[in-house]
Amino acid sequence: MKKKIGLMILPTLLMPLSAAGNEAWAADRGELGAGEPVAPTSERPGGIRGKLHDWNVVIGAGAVYGPKFEGSKDFEAMPVPFISASFFNDYVHVDPTGLEIDIYKVENFKISATGGMEFGRDEDDSDHLKGLGDIDSGAKIGGVISYELGPIELSAGIDKIIGGSDGVTGTFGAEYSHMVGKFILSAGASATWADKSYMKSYFGVTPFQSARSGLEVYDAGAGFKRIDLTASVTYLASEHWFIRGQAELGILTGDARNSPVVQKDTQPSVMMFVGYKF
Repeated sequence: MKKKIGLMILPTLLMPLSAAGNEAWAADRGELGAGEPVAPTSERPGGIRGKLHDWNVVIGAGAVYGPKFEGSKDFEAMPVPFISASFFNDYVHVDPTGLEIDIYKVENFKISATGGMEFGRDEDDSDHLKGLGDIDSGAKIGGVISYELGPIELSAGIDKIIGGSDGVTGTFGAEYSHMVGKFILSAGASATWADKSYMKSYFGVTPFQSARSGLEVYDAGAGFKRIDLTASVTYLASEHWFIRGQAELGILTGDARNSPVVQKDTQPSVMMFVGYKF
């Protein structure tokens, strides 16, 4: 379904937005990740607006243009709404991908527990998927470790999906951000590993599915399934408003790349986003 595509791509949007949500509106327009405390550009507003300010609430909307499903050769555009917030002294974070709770933080090192949803796949997302059946949605629980080296953030995360594919995925990545005037320039790279249960669900073809779909039988094993490269520019239009553009290139690897489910192993996407931080 179309709403799933935007939610699948949102994680690549969120990391740079979190940086924009704090340092970007500071008085010191120095390099991101310098670790120096900075003063806000204005006094705290009162009332409900003051609470939204304390919770680092960011709202916005945009559009994304990307593949219909992972491995698709066909693309489509769809709107993407967005809202995020942080609570309890910035230890609890909520956004469209789910919940993140910081368990341990010291200087530039952080360990967090995460929770969210895996949105599955519907066979009516594309004619190419007809006969493969649906992959149900499932709950997702996991954790992530991150470490900041100046403007660079290194991270490693693991997720267990309960329901749906019943699989396990791990993501390892690096993100670089640098502020130039009113612009935040970001670039990142990540690699995603998946266990056999996940790979079998999304890239395998059973004899029954083969008979229904016409695709050849395929046994997909565990391994790294894709590499993602991202680049973005965020423009701070005012103290509260910002505009963001991003391009991503996903490259399917291993058994995912060789699967008959996959029509194209390069998966580009682009998005534009307008947001407001209270």
